[in-house]
Amino acid sequence: MTSHETGLRRAVRGQVLVPGDDGFDAARLAWNRAVEQKVSAVVRVEDAADAAAVVSYAKLAGLGVAVQPGGHGAGDGLDGQILVRTGRMRGVDIRPGERVARVEAGVQWGELLAAAAEHGLTGLAGSSPVVSVTGYTLGGGISWFGRSYGLAANGVRAFEVVDADGARARVTAASDPELFWALRGGGGDFALVTAMEIGLFPAPHLYGGAVIWPVARAEQVLAAFREITATAPEELTLWFTLMRFPPLRELPEPLRGLSAVAVHAAYLGEEAAGRALLAPLGRAGAPLLDTRGPLPAHALGAIAAEPTEPKAGLLRAELVTDLDDACAAALLGTAADGSVAPLTAVQVRHLGGALSRPVLNGGACGHLAEPYALSMLGAADTPQVAAAVKERQAALSRAMIPHTSGRKPYTLLGHGEKAAAAFPGDVLARLRDVKRRRDPYGVFRSNFPVQA
Repeated sequence: MTSHETGLRRAVRGQVLVPGDDGFDAARLAWNRAVEQKVSAVVRVEDAADAAAVVSYAKLAGLGVAVQPGGHGAGDGLDGQILVRTGRMRGVDIRPGERVARVEAGVQWGELLAAAAEHGLTGLAGSSPVVSVTGYTLGGGISWFGRSYGLAANGVRAFEVVDADGARARVTAASDPELFWALRGGGGDFALVTAMEIGLFPAPHLYGGAVIWPVARAEQVLAAFREITATAPEELTLWFTLMRFPPLRELPEPLRGLSAVAVHAAYLGEEAAGRALLAPLGRAGAPLLDTRGPLPAHALGAIAAEPTEPKAGLLRAELVTDLDDACAAALLGTAADGSVAPLTAVQVRHLGGALSRPVLNGGACGHLAEPYALSMLGAADTPQVAAAVKERQAALSRAMIPHTSGRKPYTLLGHGEKAAAAFPGDVLARLRDVKRRRDPYGVFRSNFPVQA
């Protein structure tokens, strides 16, 4: 047993795994299997005291700490680090009178939404129920409800953290405005967050789902998407997606192996109003599948029905400044041959609304002035496939240059990208200053470090 291993086992009550232990190789994996994490140890902490003990040990040993509840959004550069898993910290406390939830660091969005729904409330969740509330929020958090309520990070009321010295603290706008600002959208580079208090919102009605057509209808579907989003109320959020379904038996027969175009919708309101707002989609012709209907707020994940099991993938995103005729033509050119292959999906998400408005005393996440976000996703099962995906992503990004701002959402940074791509220069400089002063020895290492 190495001194490193012995010291960690003495410091914490949770499980410690090091190279050679049964289960180590599985425990160190990121959710995105394309990311390699050659860490020196994995620690599954039991609680905040355990987390503090890991940080104190790491500082004394001259090691770095990377925190991942489940590994969504993982980046590179963890060689030799201690990987902290917070998945055992699953406490949820709903305070309905205050419209506030306290969630521990391992809580997933599906769990929080289910607990909040019992009180007629919801949170600013993304599209997947298995992503951690904490990791998503530290990165900014673009929600289905963001057009109504803004970025998730700006809805945080308090953080419970372990600082770079291993001390525990509760961080609010009043107690530590500098750290509170940085943690709201600047990532996990400044402290280890063990719990958060976040604002909740009323959700008496929710209407949404997916409508899917063959890809031959893409031009008509995009025209309807542009028409709807040009005047959509803030309660409505739409995605437009060019996609290809894998030839899997578990998929419905009409979708198996199909190249398709889809619109995903979420509307905070009654079904009748939602259907009326989406009426232009009817001009795209009869769909192959239409799952729209009333939904309980905790069933948000059903709208996009994204995979909930780990896989190897490559993501690239851009922020889009307009969706005019030239931009639409460039986008549709992606599937000019009837498929987005080798990509799996090319997606445009409607932003705007509260996401676009500056927030008084907001966090590092700021606001997103651009009205749309483009994401390009592909599999990375083999080096050859990954190379082809990267080439296609780069080509589409080049074609879209007249219509993109050059900035990327921090929460949608992809494998190998840098935090500098996500923040305006003054915000990045401020984040780097906070990092230097609050973690001078580099104890914490986020998925996308601000100093890189």
